Amino acid sequence: MTPYENLANAIILRAVEDYREALWDLEVNPRYPLALRTVSDVERFFRSGWFSALTSLDGVVLMKKLQKECNVK
Repeated sequence: MTPYENLANAIILRAVEDYREALWDLEVNPRYPLALRTVSDVERFFRSGWFSALTSLDGVVLMKKLQKECNVK
């Protein structure tokens, strides 16, 4: 892998980890402001042109899989 690919993968993995953590935090406290903001920011990233430039993954499909993993309705 090239350094660019490594960086792109690291950015996406960080977003996935942040999203999972925020979803779990919202299970405990649905009004937790930091988790609400993180979910909103990461969802915007998953739908962005920047995400598409970093990977060939479908951001919406990834988001739905993570929500299902975290039992979000």
